[in-house]
Amino acid sequence: MRPRIKVIDWPRRALAIVDTPRPDCPLCHGNGGHTWDYTTPDGEYDGSDFDPCTCWNDTRRWLLLPLPSWTRRTPPGGYSNEPPF
Repeated sequence: MRPRIKVIDWPRRALAIVDTPRPDCPLCHGNGGHTWDYTTPDGEYDGSDFDPCTCWNDTRRWLLLPLPSWTRRTPPGGYSNEPPF
């Protein structure tokens, strides 16, 4: 396992330790899997599917700290693009 800290959104916003793909994996080259695109018979894009690699488990995570709900809110009136001086 190659752990890293990540903010997750499900089932509740929290900090968690998650597994990452092996960077020297000969099958996925560190991407964690392969994406397959599908097309209709007339050549139009019909979606994609992700096939995870065996070098990691994307469901393996340990919850560290639940984050309060106010951490996602924007300030009243939104953010300003004016300089602070």
